[in-house]
Amino acid sequence: MSSLRPLLVVAALVGFVGTVPAFIACDGGKAGDAATTAAPAEDIGEVLATVNGIQIGSKEFMTAAERKAPANGDTLSAEEKKEVLDGLVEEKLLYAAALKKGLDKDPKVQKVMVNTLLREEVYATVKNSDFTDEMLQAYYDQHKSEFIVPEKVQIRRILLKPSEARNDDATKAEAEKLRKEVAAKPDSFKDVAAKFSEDMYKRRGGDVGFVSKEGKPGLDQEIVDKAFGLETGAVSDVFKTTDGYNIIMVATRREQVERTFQQMKGSVLRKVKNDKMKELYDAYIAKIKTGAEIKVEEAKVAALEVKSTRRTGALPGMPLLGGEEGEETEGGGEGMEGGEGGEGITAPPAMPTLPGAGEGVQLGEGKAGKAGAMRPGGGGKGGGEGKAGKAGAGKAGGE
Repeated sequence: MSSLRPLLVVAALVGFVGTVPAFIACDGGKAGDAATTAAPAEDIGEVLATVNGIQIGSKEFMTAAERKAPANGDTLSAEEKKEVLDGLVEEKLLYAAALKKGLDKDPKVQKVMVNTLLREEVYATVKNSDFTDEMLQAYYDQHKSEFIVPEKVQIRRILLKPSEARNDDATKAEAEKLRKEVAAKPDSFKDVAAKFSEDMYKRRGGDVGFVSKEGKPGLDQEIVDKAFGLETGAVSDVFKTTDGYNIIMVATRREQVERTFQQMKGSVLRKVKNDKMKELYDAYIAKIKTGAEIKVEEAKVAALEVKSTRRTGALPGMPLLGGEEGEETEGGGEGMEGGEGGEGITAPPAMPTLPGAGEGVQLGEGKAGKAGAMRPGGGGKGGGEGKAGKAGAGKAGGE
């Protein structure tokens, strides 16, 4: 329930930050500090009611009233209009109570407020129609390399780690034994990996997924380099990395594919739109920083030890227009990081995800594992057995 609390009050906090009654702003300045420095009040129309100094204007009333269906006829009755106004009065009371309780200090509430601000003040002006086909074609021609699906190999791996119970020599000998077994019968690699491998891919029969020559986070580059030197279906010799002794096999290989402009037009649009939003975001931040008093305790920050649990960050308030490339797996077990569009186009390094924008999905068209709920942008786990099946092209993350 505690995780839902910010959502119960955030609508009120977001909607009314510009009008804070004096009785809330007192109390030693502990409540409503942020609201007292809000932007100048907007035109609210004719004042219909006042609740502890907070005005309810005719514009706000009309917006709420138009959402209410009349019981009879086309217009609201006097009683129905009173119901609408009573609802707005209750909202103002809740808003005041939320501020007095300090709920505007809740980081989750603040994040929603920031995202709302950015969508309204920064990103609302950017429309798909701003970008002509000629502009998109020109961008594609200048950045063709960003819209190429690179050559990939599907790697299966068996890893044995030396330990106190099994020294280095014994571990290598065991690896050589397993290598001899799978080399004689490559079809058994998956079962042998599931039984003996000692890494995170054990449960997937050693399936590391499809990997490009650039490699992937957490996987030793030597494994990738050796895989690209193997023929499809071939089993490597035993070799040692920092993790332990490895045996790998290339299950499948995919050649590099260059997409045409028409195939990638949607991805190009998302990229140029994202760039424009990033430009507007940077300009807005620079503007509000002007004259702001910012003090950073650098020594204290440097002394903190932080182990990140997130792979990528996002700028606040903007739609997530680009995504990471989803990892594709084949066979039984639980797929990881499946993204819509599977082997799509990796979001270019210069394409950050900006705050306040809905969910985005994988760029481009590709294959994705069957079954399992694949989260957009390659962020979540995607389960499912069976061979990879076709997936549709990536979708844009909202306007």
